[in-house]
Amino acid sequence: MRIALRSQDPTLDQLINTRFDNATSWFVDAIFAEIPLTDSVGIPWVLVILIIGASYFTTYFKGINFRGFLTAIHVVRGKYDDLEEDHKVEVSAAVSTTEGDNPDTLRVEGHEGEVSHFQALTAALSATVGLGNIAGVAIALSIGGPGATFWMILVGFLGMASKFVECTLGVAYREIDENGVVFGGPMYYLKKGLRERGFVKLGKVLAIVFAVMCVGASFGGGNMFQANQAFKLFEYVTGGTDSFIAGKGWLFGLVMAIFVGIVIIGGIKKIASVTDKIVPAMVAMYVLAVIIILGLNYENIPNAFGAIIDGAFSPLGVTGGIIGVMVQGFRRAAFSNEAGIGSASIAHSAVKTKYAASEGLVALLEPFVDTVVVCTMTALLLIITGQISVGNEVSFEQGVILTSNALESGISWFPYLLTVAVVLFAFSSMISWSYYGHQAWSYLFGRSKRAEYTYKTIFCVFVIIGSAASLGAVVDFSDAMVFSMMVPNMIGLVLLAPVVAKELKRYMNAIKSGD
Repeated sequence: MRIALRSQDPTLDQLINTRFDNATSWFVDAIFAEIPLTDSVGIPWVLVILIIGASYFTTYFKGINFRGFLTAIHVVRGKYDDLEEDHKVEVSAAVSTTEGDNPDTLRVEGHEGEVSHFQALTAALSATVGLGNIAGVAIALSIGGPGATFWMILVGFLGMASKFVECTLGVAYREIDENGVVFGGPMYYLKKGLRERGFVKLGKVLAIVFAVMCVGASFGGGNMFQANQAFKLFEYVTGGTDSFIAGKGWLFGLVMAIFVGIVIIGGIKKIASVTDKIVPAMVAMYVLAVIIILGLNYENIPNAFGAIIDGAFSPLGVTGGIIGVMVQGFRRAAFSNEAGIGSASIAHSAVKTKYAASEGLVALLEPFVDTVVVCTMTALLLIITGQISVGNEVSFEQGVILTSNALESGISWFPYLLTVAVVLFAFSSMISWSYYGHQAWSYLFGRSKRAEYTYKTIFCVFVIIGSAASLGAVVDFSDAMVFSMMVPNMIGLVLLAPVVAKELKRYMNAIKSGD
């Protein structure tokens, strides 16, 4: 995913981009190397693995992304909370004891986790619902036409299975210290889970690789890019080059950094207490605005769906034909919901539960909300308002502006509403990614307060840097790090799928028996 952005300071941009290009271009090119499908169309190998993996898990777990959907809703609503009320410390039969570890978790009596199912869901959603749902959809449609929407929806459904697997493992292998603070994610299930399978050295290496990539991604794609694009839209709607904030990205970033710092100092409980309010509000705000515009153009909705279906299977005039349209839909959906990357399992591991599969079921709702709902609504908005010119690829910055123009076509002040939503999207993504990055940082450098505040200080500094300059090379490198997280994670998911199957059976039996 190549992102070309302009800097407020050409000299700074040129200096940084040149250095990063020289140092990291080989890595970026390797991660996003394409497998040729036709003479004119290729697909990144990382995307192939993500799609194959999601399809495998959908089959292995007999369509858990569909048959587990209603149960997931019930878990979030609290229908099965009585299964957790006794707070009895149990060791999962699905995991064996080695090296003195409590295999389910290093539990402390009375500490089952830090956040509720709903808070864990919103914390993870806050990291995925964002600019990819707004600008990313515009990019996909500008290249692949309306038909790309169909394939985005398909990948959203498939990704639900990947999220289920990785987030179940996140809870099953988490660790909880004496203060009840949870440490979890791919680092832990790769190390501990693969050790159980006899791959001791492999597990340790993969865990370290994942942690390094996660830290890098948190500074780049989870921070600088979010801050930069929020500033770009804010500047645009307040007058562009004539705006009072024009050329003062550092000031915008400083304000954002202060708010981010206030939240992330409090850890996952503070983050969750913010995201469980912001995420529903910002999604509702954006979706409501889109629904209003769709309502004003209701007579065009059937034609829009017709264009999506026709474009998916008979994309006349679109570069690359049906394969090209399919690739664009796959690419943007996978990049938006991050299913298979492993990042979401870090947030979900902090949930209050003794049944790992309960949170895996909750997690499968993420790609549904992120891709099937939000991305589809954005696509309909752009198609109905005629904002997309197929064959004219747009940048992320242009994609946000196209969506803003689409909203303005219905109600003049809606772009301001979108600006608020984008700023909230960026803010929530940053605070969640700060948690992901800190968890990886603590795995590498220890759990001391010094290590914690060192990371969080660096993170806040990067908020300012990201707002002040569009560091295209840095963002490219960060995106490459995000998707390189997939490599160690997917290896672990495949090898540990039997553990997830046992955890699912254990939870479903508990639901049936009522205890």
